[in-house]
Formats: sequence, C-alpha cells, structure tokens
Amino acid sequence: MRFSVNLPNFGDFADPRTVAKVAVAAEQAGWDGLFVWDHVLHRKHGDRPFGDPWMLLTAAALATSRIRLGTLVTPVARRRPQQLARQVATLDAVSGGRVTFAAGLGGPIEDEYASFGDTTNPKVLAERLDEGLDLLRRYWSGEPVNHEGRHYRVRDVTLLPGTVQRPRPPVWVAGFWPSRPPMRRAARWDGAVPLFHDARHGHVPAVDQVRDLVAYLREQRTDRSGTPFEIVLGGATPGGDPARARDLIGPLAEAGATWWDERQLQTSEAIDRLAPVLRRVEQGPPVL
Repeated sequence: MRFSVNLPNFGDFADPRTVAKVAVAAEQAGWDGLFVWDHVLHRKHGDRPFGDPWMLLTAAALATSRIRLGTLVTPVARRRPQQLARQVATLDAVSGGRVTFAAGLGGPIEDEYASFGDTTNPKVLAERLDEGLDLLRRYWSGEPVNHEGRHYRVRDVTLLPGTVQRPRPPVWVAGFWPSRPPMRRAARWDGAVPLFHDARHGHVPAVDQVRDLVAYLREQRTDRSGTPFEIVLGGATPGGDPARARDLIGPLAEAGATWWDERQLQTSEAIDRLAPVLRRVEQGPPVL
C-alpha cells in the first residue's frame, strides 16, 4: 500500500508556496503522493480564497523530486479537454513524469456548474466526462486527433509535446459506491477512487463495503486482470498512534486497497489550515 496527503485548494492552501512547503515535508516524511482538490467554487466552505490546482501542483513539482502529484478529482465535464490536456502534459514535464490524473463528475454540481450557467444534468455530465477522457488520452499521445462526438469536435489537431509518461499518465476515476456506472468507468482505466455515502470525506470506509467494491471491479476487469489497477481509499488516521492506524488501515489493505489518502474531516475547521495538516504530514504515513 502507498500513502498520499490530501489538500483542499482553498484557505491556506490557495497559496502555491504553502502547498510546496507541505509537499517538501511529505516527501521528507516518507509519503508517496500529494493530491489537491479541483474546485472553482464550494459555497459550503464560505468565502475562502481558492487557488488553481495546476498552479499549486506546479509549485509542488518544482520543490520535490519523488512523490506523485495530481488532483482528487478534476471534473472533466467542467473543462475544455484541449486546455486540460496541455495543463497535465506541462505538469508531467515539470515533475519528470510524476503526474496521476484523477477524474470524476465533480461537485457540488449546483455550485460548480449551475452557478456559471452550465447544465446540471448528470447524464450529460457523464457523457462529457467519458468523451473528454477519451480525448485526453488521444491528445496526450502526441498523435493527430480528429473527433466528431456528441459534445466535442476536433479537426486535425496535434498537441505537442505529449506527456512524459508513455503512453499517458495513470488515470483514476472517482464515484460513489455502490453506484455501478462510475465504477464501470473506473474499471476501463487505471484506478478507482470510491466515495461512500456513509463514510464522507475524512471518515474510514467499512471493510465489507470495500470487499464488495473490489469484487465488483475485478469482475469488470476480467479481460485486464494482469494489468496494474489501483484502489484508492481515504480518511483520517491518528498520526501519534501507529497501532490504531494499523488497525484501521490493515483490513482495508487486506480487502484490496492499494493507496491510502490521508484526509482531514470535511466538517473540521482545520481542513484548510496549514498548521494541523503540516503537523500530521510530518508525523509520517501509517506503517502496516
């Protein structure tokens, strides 16, 4: 199992220098990755300042040399695929091929779509997500792209350079379990980032639900059972209590989880404050 640090892209972490500081501390403390949120608006968290996730991750990339970097998660339907492809390819070059790209529908949908006059129809957003992911894959190849789809049209476009990672960066897909469609989508790519209705951001998911999810994903990947696939879970663990952290995460690893993403409770006032997050990062990842 590998371990990452999760940061919102608002509050103290709207400042790229702050994110770079946390990234350096994470690398020194033995974490394997650092992932940031990708929001332009999140009314639940008030009038806090927000930072662009790709600028934040660029600062982290320039300050580190080992840890993987990416978003958890980018709402592809909210982006123009060609611009997003450029941003990811540039970050992959700056980091020396350390980008993991995680995608989903995003949310809150009313905040991030309706506030800007965009559709909130989940079917349309899912179509744009699937079509956008396919375009990203093709753009990252550096090969010519022609596309005539339901939502996007491309005429003889080649985006150079392609990504450093070949044929492309790993793609993880998020969605709520036990909803099947997002997990079927994830099974077509390189990893799943499941969210759970009864284990919200920062809470540890139930082991029996994780087992059911892993079994379903394996069924969906019978034709690709020999290729790597990540299952990314997350929550808050007690940094000063290794035995308790092991008791929390050990059964999840046995159930099939391959990454643990360390998060603050979403209801915590500390979620976007540097001091408590940095303190937890410096304690290092759980040890199994």
